[in-house]
Amino acid sequence: MKRSVVVFGASGLVGNELMRELQLNDDYEKITAIVRKELDIHHSKLNQIILNDYSNLPDHTRNLTATDYFCCIGTTIKTAGTKEAFRRVDYEIPVQIADLAQNLMIPNLVIISSIGADAGSRNFYLRTKGEMEDTVGITYKGNLKFVRPSLLMGNRKEHRAGENAGIVFMKTFSWIFTGPLKKYRGIHPRTVAKAMIRATSLPLNKIFLEGDDLFEN
Repeated sequence: MKRSVVVFGASGLVGNELMRELQLNDDYEKITAIVRKELDIHHSKLNQIILNDYSNLPDHTRNLTATDYFCCIGTTIKTAGTKEAFRRVDYEIPVQIADLAQNLMIPNLVIISSIGADAGSRNFYLRTKGEMEDTVGITYKGNLKFVRPSLLMGNRKEHRAGENAGIVFMKTFSWIFTGPLKKYRGIHPRTVAKAMIRATSLPLNKIFLEGDDLFEN
């Protein structure tokens, strides 16, 4: 049975790699990308929907039926400008997507979260991610997966000084990340993208993917 997919956040670091993998994957016959501006990608499988306001997402339901939903949306507090703006992106939008997936009875929903996500965390970023996971888990009843990567080892379109410094640290001191610290080692966006696709075939009780779960055996 051929599969179809909707990718939210297709222009991001992981979303871009995911689009490449899906185009090469013969199991998928249709790819719908929800984007703020048109991607410079032309492929027979691809349909792009321009959406600047996710509150308008329900207006496009007739074009959003699929076997799989992939949510690659995320930002930083610095990029968003305020904690409130960050929460709108990293909490509210994934919850809206989960609500749509539930209403349309989408079989699989895979969302990028973060290593250390915890609704009880004192760290605002990790707490928001954890609260998002909890709310999505209540909202969506299908095959749900949260992918929790550590630092992404790639070049973003926007400059993120903190992440760039982290990448240098990861490369220099990669030998540190063994044993219990292994799940915190940096990861390439393409590896995350491949893990997201594999996640759709994992058992229902396997909800969180982090550390070694993200790497192909």
